[in-house]
Amino acid sequence: MAFGRMRNNKRPSSSNSYVSTITTVVFIALCVLGVWMLTSDNAISPNATTRTSTTTTPNESHDVIKSDDPVTFNKPNDRATSGTFEDNPGDLPDDALKNDESQKSQEDQKRAVGGSYQQNLERKDSVQENEHKIDDAGSKAKEITEPLVDENAQSLGGKESAEEHEKQNEHQIQVSEESTLTEKQNIQQSISLDQDTNKPKQQDQVEGRNNSDQSQQNASSQTNENQQQGSEEQEQQQDREQQKANNQQQALEEQQQEREQPNANNQQTLEEQQQDPEQQKDNNQQQTVEEQQQEQQQQDEKAITFSDETKKDPSKQDSSEDSNTKQDKDENNQQDKPMAQQQEDESAKQVDPEQENDGSTQTNKQQATGSTDQKSTEPHSLPNSGIPKESNESKKSWSTQLDHSHDEKQRRGENVKGKDEESGESLYGYTWKLCNVTAGHDYIPCLDNEKALKKLRTTKHFEHRERHCPEDPPTCLVPAPEGYKKSVQWPQSRDRIWFHNVPHTELAKVKGHQNWVKVAGEFLTFPGGGTQFIHGALHYIDFLEKTIPGIKWGKHTRVVLDVGCGVASFGGYLFDRDVLTMSFAPKDEHEAQVQFALERGIPAISAVMGSQRLPFPSRVFDAVHCARCRVPWHAEGGRLLLELNRVLRPGGHFIWSATPVYQKLQEDVEIWEAMTALTASMCWKLEKKQKDSINKIGAAIFRKPTNNECYDQRKENKPPMCKNDDDSDAAWYVPLQACMHRVPTDEAARGSKWPIRWAKRLQTPPYWLNKSQMGIYGKPAPDDFEKDYEHWQNVVNKSYLNGLGISWSNVRNVMDMRAVYGGFAAALRDLKVWVLNVVNVNSPDTLPIIYERGLFGIYHDWCESFSTYPRTYDLLHADHLFSKLKERCKLMPVMAEIDRIVRPGGKLIVRDESSTIGEVENLLKSLHWEVHLTFSKDQEGILSATKSDWRPT
Repeated sequence: MAFGRMRNNKRPSSSNSYVSTITTVVFIALCVLGVWMLTSDNAISPNATTRTSTTTTPNESHDVIKSDDPVTFNKPNDRATSGTFEDNPGDLPDDALKNDESQKSQEDQKRAVGGSYQQNLERKDSVQENEHKIDDAGSKAKEITEPLVDENAQSLGGKESAEEHEKQNEHQIQVSEESTLTEKQNIQQSISLDQDTNKPKQQDQVEGRNNSDQSQQNASSQTNENQQQGSEEQEQQQDREQQKANNQQQALEEQQQEREQPNANNQQTLEEQQQDPEQQKDNNQQQTVEEQQQEQQQQDEKAITFSDETKKDPSKQDSSEDSNTKQDKDENNQQDKPMAQQQEDESAKQVDPEQENDGSTQTNKQQATGSTDQKSTEPHSLPNSGIPKESNESKKSWSTQLDHSHDEKQRRGENVKGKDEESGESLYGYTWKLCNVTAGHDYIPCLDNEKALKKLRTTKHFEHRERHCPEDPPTCLVPAPEGYKKSVQWPQSRDRIWFHNVPHTELAKVKGHQNWVKVAGEFLTFPGGGTQFIHGALHYIDFLEKTIPGIKWGKHTRVVLDVGCGVASFGGYLFDRDVLTMSFAPKDEHEAQVQFALERGIPAISAVMGSQRLPFPSRVFDAVHCARCRVPWHAEGGRLLLELNRVLRPGGHFIWSATPVYQKLQEDVEIWEAMTALTASMCWKLEKKQKDSINKIGAAIFRKPTNNECYDQRKENKPPMCKNDDDSDAAWYVPLQACMHRVPTDEAARGSKWPIRWAKRLQTPPYWLNKSQMGIYGKPAPDDFEKDYEHWQNVVNKSYLNGLGISWSNVRNVMDMRAVYGGFAAALRDLKVWVLNVVNVNSPDTLPIIYERGLFGIYHDWCESFSTYPRTYDLLHADHLFSKLKERCKLMPVMAEIDRIVRPGGKLIVRDESSTIGEVENLLKSLHWEVHLTFSKDQEGILSATKSDWRPT
């Protein structure tokens, strides 16, 4: 009860006795101490009344910050309230904390009405305070003594000893004597902070949170009664004082000039405590404002983009509130960080400049896929392999098919349409329609373009079997045949398939006697024969190896091109010899022959030897095979055979099994003589001509030269050598050239050596990749290759095989829609699958590397339809395809194409930017695909989905 006695002795008389003097000093000291404990900032709010007094000098405030004693806040979750530093608020009463929270709520409502209104009111109050605060500082301290003594008495509760009181009194006497001087400094600092609000509105938005929160805490005691009256009464009071505030604007500007230098000094000192000394480059207030402005803009972008994502998928709306709450907390934490740490955080958010995404995009992408920032170690998480994004610098050292194919660049410039000018339009819920075309359930848009076919001037070179894509890519869906069933699994599918999946019988009638295909109830069966190997493909394969032992299937010869493949039984049985065969045939009167092959689980594409180059790079196939392929190799100077010469590896074999080889009809004899002369002029060596007594056929096997000696010794330059500026790798819509390219002689050049044996070549960088060349990911090319191999081994083993819910025993036909080095296909080597690697025409031309390692692939532009039948692939894999593709064309036709070529029950795996994952997910949902997984981390996302049986009615 000592405080009670002290309070009773405060005003008995005005005597100059020693006791009265000590008592008065104690009262004043306790009063000032209470005010200091209730105040969370050293600056006086412009709204302060006689109940608010700040006696803590700037230096004393620094001492508080630098103290080794920990500063404990009563409200740990409260937002940082100052752009400078924070004082210890002490042990505030519960009602003071409650009032402060309620005032924050009301102040938030004020900011929703208009932030500038509150700022004008604060400036008006600040000017009024300037007129009398300095003179009345001492009297204010005495006026607030009594109420504050009561509050501090409750807080202390008689726990302090007499000695502690004596020491405290001595310190507070000094504080009270300096209160008058420090009052002026604090007012000046408060005015300078108010004057910052005269900056542009955009800066006000950046600092609005800090200024308003500072005003809220310092004015908590003054507005205790007004807070209970509601925001409506406060707004009315502001309306009355608005005109007065405007009148004080000019006075504030004059005061700003007088106090500009002290404010700059104060600001510099305060920022030094927030910033890392090594990172600090600019100590003035403008740097802080710019950083906060950038953060505010990012937050605005987050809100806008997330709103768009919520419109796309209403299911995301529920998670938006939690995301916004987390965003506010992150913003508060960001204010407390030193400037160097903020810069470090911003750098951590940056990825490859090609993506051009900032921190706001990262947050949006994570929200769009329902992801979190937490690192995941689950099997389906994105493994952190350490492989970087594609390097922009590396693109300078790699050419693309668009670079190779000059005519293609012009064609794309004239005909490409469909740039998504309405990229912000949500496609979720789009109403799909069935394709109304003559081809029905076998529709291939680029091969069944009846409008383009009618405009052809000639079909002499099979132009009507080549690609003629619609100018506007179709967005319709192809129906499945009636009675369609889930495909038979491999290897049983090599021998039989469901009839209703490919309901064509014409080929069985025409080629049934040659054991191509037969009808057996609800199945179509494939005895394994062909026109040249009626008694089975395996015997024929062994016959060829016995004829030329150097072929060495699966060791020396790994990748084969089969021309005019029929139902692809040759390639289907070469799997038993560990050989990968690219089979192709046109969509012609041999009804659905390529569709039969793909349904059987054998790789094949629809293509023709016509007027254009095949979509493969030069010198990549170990062998080329033609068994009664009906191609006139000898015609027109051998222009079609010269195309095979382009794609055949130096030292590779051309296997020709046809009637001119073993029959003596006049026509056959003439063709054989023409072929003998042509191959000799091409410097091909006829290694052997052999008959097969079982199949009663014969085969001639030629070998391409490995040097240029024969070319230089020819008496006639027929066929001619290609010009030096003719790029042998240009293959996308490039007309055939009736010429030959020289064999590379430099030991470091691709094609000068035969690849190492399979399967060592799968994981060994090609000999012609040198460290002086930068790889796709920015490392030296050989290191890039090895890193890519390790990356996909890690992804497939830790994520794809077990974490995506895919039954790999049901997967046979796989396509990597955007292959780089073929690492994804290499990682699947031990599975019973084959992978067609697609290198996009606008991507670095890495397809020769894929062939060099014993895999195969094709060039393609996904802005156009792919040359395959509907329902032919079990799984499509798209690694960062769509985010790059949507810069060139719309995603909707691409998704319609994916839906066309994937079988019902087939899978799609997408790895891409998180925002792009959201777009793809919406499109898949509109197609009634079942999305099993969407996961996002560090701006990267993964999606796994399954195609349903749904078709629009």
